Amino acid sequence: MPLISRKCVPFTPFEGDLSRATVALVTSAGVHRKDQEPFNIADDLGDLTFRIIEPDVSASELMVTHHHYDHSDADRDINVVFPIDPLRELVQEGVVGGLAREHIGFMGYSMRLKQMYEETAPRIAEEIDRRSRADVVVLTGG
Repeated sequence: MPLISRKCVPFTPFEGDLSRATVALVTSAGVHRKDQEPFNIADDLGDLTFRIIEPDVSASELMVTHHHYDHSDADRDINVVFPIDPLRELVQEGVVGGLAREHIGFMGYSMRLKQMYEETAPRIAEEIDRRSRADVVVLTGG
């Protein structure tokens, strides 16, 4: 069984043409649409679920449910932790090829690291790989 290392950085250099690449956002900042079920902040061990966020979502339709960081800046401008509007601008400028078919929000706090590593993270990766058609994934935290 692999050990989880706090030194591990999930980074792989992208060697393709970014102007032709599709980009997905994945955030551990607790971002979700306002009409989706909020993350369970009452669970002291952490909520291991995730939310699908469609590419045409308006920033005003998004919110943060998280209690392990000060998200007051994100409450004023969700782009601080989920840069959907800047990503759209990069697409319009031709810097990035397009938005992925879906993005993902989850609450990164968890005391169940093994379950996060062995179950939730692979499900998120599978969701991004199978449905989003992303060439690049930008990970953000809160």
